[in-house]
Amino acid sequence: MRDVSEMRIDILTLFPEQLAPLLHASILGRAEKKGILELNTVQIRDYTANRQHQVDDYPYGGGWGCVMMAQPLKSCLDAVMASAGGRRSRVIYLSPQGRPFDQQRARELAAEYDHLALVCGHYEGVDERFLEACVDEEISLGDFVLTGGELAALAVADAVCRLVPGVLSDPACYTGESHWEGLLEYPQYTRPEVWEGREVPAVLRGGNQAEIDRWRRKQMLSRTMDKRPELMENRTFSDGDAALLAEIRKDRSRRKLTEPIDCRPMVEADLERVLLILRQAQNYLRRHRVDQWQDGYPNESVIRRDMERGEAFVLTYGGAVCAYFCLSAQPEPVYAGLTDGKWRTEGPYCVLHRNAVEASFRGSGLADRLVAEAEKLTAEQGGRALRADTHRHNEAMKKLMKRCGFTYRGNVVWPVGEGHDPRRQAFEKLL
Repeated sequence: MRDVSEMRIDILTLFPEQLAPLLHASILGRAEKKGILELNTVQIRDYTANRQHQVDDYPYGGGWGCVMMAQPLKSCLDAVMASAGGRRSRVIYLSPQGRPFDQQRARELAAEYDHLALVCGHYEGVDERFLEACVDEEISLGDFVLTGGELAALAVADAVCRLVPGVLSDPACYTGESHWEGLLEYPQYTRPEVWEGREVPAVLRGGNQAEIDRWRRKQMLSRTMDKRPELMENRTFSDGDAALLAEIRKDRSRRKLTEPIDCRPMVEADLERVLLILRQAQNYLRRHRVDQWQDGYPNESVIRRDMERGEAFVLTYGGAVCAYFCLSAQPEPVYAGLTDGKWRTEGPYCVLHRNAVEASFRGSGLADRLVAEAEKLTAEQGGRALRADTHRHNEAMKKLMKRCGFTYRGNVVWPVGEGHDPRRQAFEKLL
């Protein structure tokens, strides 16, 4: 057990009563009780050399207001430094002329010193000779002027002390926060899961820590780009951050969904539009060298059969058809031949077939909405699970399944045209 605290802060002020309620409360107050911090307010007026306890006088050369005298400040600081022993001390004057305070400077002060003497000015400032003789540095909170240095001293003390080991429960409490490494912090959420129609992002509820960490890092970069773009200038990015930045720029170039999306059964008038969307999907798979839907399937007769069975659905955006899917509540014979795994439930289920979105909507989140609508319809039909399958090289569909909470269950084989790969990976989500 150390005989002294890890960090001592002395605030030299004319108004100690303003500081005490905040300085000794909450996190800093608890750390002080544990002996990790020593937080003192020192009344400058107690060190005056006259009976009137005068601390200020008129400025030489004329001007408005009064200036704090050097003698009371120096005497007060001498007493503070004498009681600090052999600590590594730093004398700081809170001033609008000082270096702008930031997280990097807080880290430096916490690492390099275990005693800070924070001097609070008032009136028109302090005698320049005191600054020249006694102050190590001046710190400013920004390009504005306060009535005194007390608020700035509290801010500096709080920012530095929370970095002292033991003040917070874990270093992770501050290493992931805004400005720790020059980026802004990711958004935070707590219960309830849905508040006034706004949901907590699905990735934070999925339990995959690697995906959560990646999402948070991406949010840090995105927020900094939007709110503090100057922090991104002349910054060297790791390969991982550079890849995330490329994703962010790509995401922002995609179509934004600003109008309501409706789901309804497909009708005859939708056929031409649906066939166009399916051809776009076939072309997309061909460009990405995915041997799926490359044998003339799905075609008009397949879609008409979906309609006849009441299994054909479309999504509309601004009144126009923008996506198609087939949802079947009939048991799928192919799924009975699942290998390399097993289904999680034997109860009633629906199968998501032939889902595709119009090309201009790729990356907009419309595919996620399509899956959500399929889940809703499955539940309405009494299904306990939603199943789907896709080619092992169809990365877009596999990512969609994973993003929407589906799990890989094994492999199935579909009857396809001669010369095409019949193997598919199967996915399931319990509802």
